[in-house]
Amino acid sequence: MQKLELFVEAGRQLTICNACRYCEGYCPVFRAIESRREFSQGDVLYLAHLCHDCRACFYACMYEPPHEFAINIPQVMSNIRIASYQAWSWPEACARAFADRRIGFALAAFAATAIVVLSVLLVTPSRLFAKEHPVSGFYDVIPYPAMVVPGLALFCYGIAIWVRGGARFWTEMGRALASADRFKAFVRTMLDAFGLPYLKGGGPGCYYPNERPSAIRRICHGLVFWGFLSGLVSTTLAFIYQDVLHLFPPYPLESAPVCFGIICGVSLIAGTGALIFLKAKSDRIPSGEGASTMDLVFILTLGLTAFTGMLILAFRSTVAMGSLLVIHLACVAALFLTAPYGKFVHGVYRFLALLRYNSEDSTHTASTSL
Repeated sequence: MQKLELFVEAGRQLTICNACRYCEGYCPVFRAIESRREFSQGDVLYLAHLCHDCRACFYACMYEPPHEFAINIPQVMSNIRIASYQAWSWPEACARAFADRRIGFALAAFAATAIVVLSVLLVTPSRLFAKEHPVSGFYDVIPYPAMVVPGLALFCYGIAIWVRGGARFWTEMGRALASADRFKAFVRTMLDAFGLPYLKGGGPGCYYPNERPSAIRRICHGLVFWGFLSGLVSTTLAFIYQDVLHLFPPYPLESAPVCFGIICGVSLIAGTGALIFLKAKSDRIPSGEGASTMDLVFILTLGLTAFTGMLILAFRSTVAMGSLLVIHLACVAALFLTAPYGKFVHGVYRFLALLRYNSEDSTHTASTSL
């Protein structure tokens, strides 16, 4: 990875933080700093992805700008993350979406437009605007293979890019310390990923969108995270209903796929809407260059996907169902195509950083007890 000056600046700030240690109780970043005297590029990458951007350290720091030390850990960590996202993604032209909002929106617009144009060309108006779909519901409008094959291709495309990036991240972090208990480290990492404890900002909450601590960001992230998982559960149950039980959609409101789908839609709409509002009000000083740009494309496409899905549920018995289904599939395509080049990717790298942290922490704990 290039941008050597960025890593030099990060190392300078981390060295000062290591000498001060005023913020060591806030998050695992500062506890991980204590075990190091020098900060290689791999160390900086590890610490950057371990950072949850709670900003507690920035507002507590006595050396923040305009002090001559100019310590701004959230900003430099965010810049490192964005640079690594771009370096580890492929192809390079699409990877620039991490720093350029226009590319991200162009990818989303391309995917959505392609779905709409193909639907207009291939779906007859009698099917698209039919008043009733008595046989197989959604598949009367868009055939099942036409829904599944492109979606599966885009999904596998994104997974391949994330796996490639995750492997490069693990390699560039350098050799991790051998964990005293690998299973325990993995379980702790899963709990950290699902519970989001490091969005507490050391206790009172994230300092987001400003210097007043609040739990709102953790709640919003929880809504998005659990809403997304509910969507996966809903999709999995729908697959079982259709391909195992041979029950075709649309399903009754009280059915399990629909219930989980409603939880997914409501949670994602509330979570993404609140995050967009918070980002519009957030303090730009501790924010990395392009961070809000990168977040916006992902949050918008995710929120629109949830919103159009709920519209289909509300109007699935009307003439509007066919049109709403096309719009929803367009949003899904935009989400899937932009997901490898947006904020969603941070989940892969943060999980790996947490896994390394918990491995090192368990090793340190074991050695201390001896």
